[in-house]
Amino acid sequence: MIDLHYWPTPNGKKVTILLEECGLPYKIVPVNIQKGDQFNKDFLTMNPNHRMPVMVDHEPKGGGAPISIFESGAIMMYIAEKAGKFYPQDLRTRYDVNQWLIWQMANQGPKSGECGHFRRVDQKQHGDQTYAINRFTDEVNRLYGVLNNRLYKHKYLAGDQYTIADMISYPWTVNWKFQGQDIEEFKHFKRWFEELGARPAVQKGMAVGTDLSTDVTKLPAEEQARIRKMMYNQRAIPVPA
Repeated sequence: MIDLHYWPTPNGKKVTILLEECGLPYKIVPVNIQKGDQFNKDFLTMNPNHRMPVMVDHEPKGGGAPISIFESGAIMMYIAEKAGKFYPQDLRTRYDVNQWLIWQMANQGPKSGECGHFRRVDQKQHGDQTYAINRFTDEVNRLYGVLNNRLYKHKYLAGDQYTIADMISYPWTVNWKFQGQDIEEFKHFKRWFEELGARPAVQKGMAVGTDLSTDVTKLPAEEQARIRKMMYNQRAIPVPA
């Protein structure tokens, strides 16, 4: 059985999509990032970077002690290798997948996250954010263009096969409108986006945890301020005394 320490964000949904596609049994262990569960001692033991998701496989291939893995890209490589699906092992295709996995982790995820952050900042409280909003909205537009140009030449990101490269990228695109984008600008991306969105396993994976999250905008102002301070003003955790 796989335990997935999870909260319903794009980084968590990447993994639930893959688990659903593979048909592997798993258990969701909620990590309420709005309450600060990611800073609990037990969680930090599994992930010193205090971010979810974290996967714990209690039945690894070959037996032995459970395996704990953090970082969504590494988790997806592990699960796909275990299942023998969606991660081709011939040299060229595998590295086609690897480079798009790393592209997503290094580019699409962080830049889309910053875009969303600055677009929802209260400018009355924090001042004019125009430069940051334009900077990251344009960068996200550039990244949609990267996807569009790749999908102009290939059916999927790693070529002709649907792989974890597609699954890891999809959840960060569903909020394209909030990111200030118009997918009508990206015809080939839109074809891929609609095809993936119609897959039953993608729909199931995207729906995991919909009963967990809270609409922060409906919380009292004091609670919203507490969450913002915890989430957006993090500094280094000291080494234990």
